[in-house]
Amino acid sequence: MYRSIDRRSFLKTTAGVGAGLALGRIGAARERGSGPVRVGMVGVGGRGTSLTHTMLAVGGVVVPAVCDIKKAHAARCRDIVVKKGLPEPELYTDGDHAFEKLMARDDLDAVIIATPWHWHTPMAVCAMENGKYAGVEVPAAMSIEDCWKLVDTHEKTGVPCMMLENWSFRRDNLALLQMVRQGLFGQIVHCHCAHSHDCIDHWFFDRNTGADRWGAEYLLKYNRDQYPTHSLGPVLSWLDINCGDRFDTLTSTATGSFGINAYFTRRFGADHPSARRKYKQGDIVTSVVRTKMGKSLVINYDMQLPRPYDNRWTLQGTLGIYNEQRTMLYLEGKSPNYHQWEPFAPYQEKYDHPWWKGGASAGGHGGTDGLEIGKFLEAVRGKKQTPIDVYDSATMSCIVGLSEKSISAGSAPVECPDFTRGKWKTTKPKFAVAT
Repeated sequence: MYRSIDRRSFLKTTAGVGAGLALGRIGAARERGSGPVRVGMVGVGGRGTSLTHTMLAVGGVVVPAVCDIKKAHAARCRDIVVKKGLPEPELYTDGDHAFEKLMARDDLDAVIIATPWHWHTPMAVCAMENGKYAGVEVPAAMSIEDCWKLVDTHEKTGVPCMMLENWSFRRDNLALLQMVRQGLFGQIVHCHCAHSHDCIDHWFFDRNTGADRWGAEYLLKYNRDQYPTHSLGPVLSWLDINCGDRFDTLTSTATGSFGINAYFTRRFGADHPSARRKYKQGDIVTSVVRTKMGKSLVINYDMQLPRPYDNRWTLQGTLGIYNEQRTMLYLEGKSPNYHQWEPFAPYQEKYDHPWWKGGASAGGHGGTDGLEIGKFLEAVRGKKQTPIDVYDSATMSCIVGLSEKSISAGSAPVECPDFTRGKWKTTKPKFAVAT
């Protein structure tokens, strides 16, 4: 299925690009900027359906093909596309590998992948090998080996792969990035981030019956940070990871597993089978990363205990601190009162990123999904690199495998891979650089 790309041509085309990335002649190339972007949808359950609505709201697309092993999901997506006045897509529903036929089509520029986690890497690899931009949901990979597969395939084919990490595109996070780059916090020293989201009764198990959903398998088999990318997305740019710095070592510690059994006992009674099962996944995982340039980062996984949603972002530098939970900051020499918090809102307005000026984008999560999908489609249309590249996608995703390795070794330090193969030393900041 792999369509070869003239390596000499794509290296020549991208000479001088900061990240040293090769985009090549991608797929059945059209004239730059001409016509709608042709996108295949792979996995159209809840998240895939939401992304379909968002993409159609952004506009400038057609959807020639849809794939899902559940025929009802594929048919629902087809109807959504047709109701928008677009041509009816062809459906691919014949088994787990039906996506391979979709990706072999010569009338697609990109695919959006929103399937269960274990399919993300093989599908993204297949997309790149077939010359299609890959937009893959989070995490992009669940092991270090799969992270390298994404990187190696991109470097072999020159085709971009973007993990769809929407929290990188949040309005507050982008305004904060503007402030970081303008030096308001001085030298950045430390960050904290977390995915604190009680997902037991909707992601992992059915709320009404307690039956396993596809995610339950991960709680039974693994003990690690299963879902680090929402918290890590904006932090990568705040810390210049892969653009002047990189992750060096990581240690992870997990608590015991108490919350899942407690939930089932409370909700369904002590005799429910899931109330008696043994789960490998600890309730809280705390990972500590040290970077090559001496910064530190704390990452928390917190998805199994009762709590409201929270990302707990903190950014601390030599001239001040930002705290997302308080929605406040303190800047030395700028804040009106010595060592007292002040509201972040005026700063967000002043340093609003150009991507957000003019109002909210389309789609869910406060318009964040629309901005993310819009920027992905813009890259596909212009045959450019995506705003989140394969190296950042792998770096965010590798926390899954690294945390498992550290926990299994008694919280021992583990070395973080350099997916850029040394290019982090010379690559300039590239995500959301305001011009």
